[in-house]
Amino acid sequence: MAKDRSNRDEYTGPLRRLLLGIVVLCLIGLVLVWRIDSPRVEQFRAQVVDRVVPGMDWAMAPVTGAINLVRDFQSYQRLVDQNRELRSELRQMQAWKEAALQLEQENARLLDLNNVRLDPRLTFITGVVMADSGSPFRQSVLLNVGARDGIVDGWAAMDGIGLVGRIAGVGQNTSRVILLTDATSAIPATIQPSGQKALVAGDNSAAPLLDFVESRDQVRPGDRVVTSGDGGVFPAGLLVGEVAIDPAGRLRVRLAADFGRLEFLRLLRHHGVEAISDPGGLVAPGPPAMSLVEPAAEPVDEPADG
Repeated sequence: MAKDRSNRDEYTGPLRRLLLGIVVLCLIGLVLVWRIDSPRVEQFRAQVVDRVVPGMDWAMAPVTGAINLVRDFQSYQRLVDQNRELRSELRQMQAWKEAALQLEQENARLLDLNNVRLDPRLTFITGVVMADSGSPFRQSVLLNVGARDGIVDGWAAMDGIGLVGRIAGVGQNTSRVILLTDATSAIPATIQPSGQKALVAGDNSAAPLLDFVESRDQVRPGDRVVTSGDGGVFPAGLLVGEVAIDPAGRLRVRLAADFGRLEFLRLLRHHGVEAISDPGGLVAPGPPAMSLVEPAAEPVDEPADG
């Protein structure tokens, strides 16, 4: 019995080594065949792939299913995160909506209580941008309205959202608008909510400088910049943009108007601010003027002689 087991071991060991050597040689040959760059070998490889790969679908089914399951789980996780973000944004929008409605109602009540009257003279005329003469040294556009339409130098030009510039040159049928980005443009402005006075000065860049700020410590990025009305050229309260800080630490204005697509411009008919010569007359009319001329004496009848 022991002799039979020893004989079996003598045959089994060499047979295993032989099979292992054959497998190794087959694998080496397969690698070499797969690395050979030859049309015939390429055709052979294609035939092998066509015969073997379709029949291995059953072996790849668990792996494919597992991969698809992981992908579906990742997609579901992304959907859950997006849904959570949308819910948060919806709550914020509802809060903003409620705040806007309250502000609208409060504004309506204040207007009703104060009997506010808007300036009826502040009307506008719309012009079409005919040409853009923008250059590194000058920023302006040409409109198809002019003196025949009553255009006057100095009127403000807006694109419907923010201030674009001012009229600087009027012809019979056309007029030129100097943009806020032009180096010759400088308009007085007010920074809200701090109320700081400043000067928006163009430097031929997309964001004009904010110079002569009274107290820079009270100015924050994102503050609104509107026209102050100083000088009587522009009406007060026109939106210019918001405060920004450039990499050099200088204050600039991110303009609200879309200067990349200027097609139609509003020209505000502003006739200036009414000059006040007698501030006291605004409170109450003065007393009637006293006449300094004494009334003439009535003639006295003298008795006739004799």
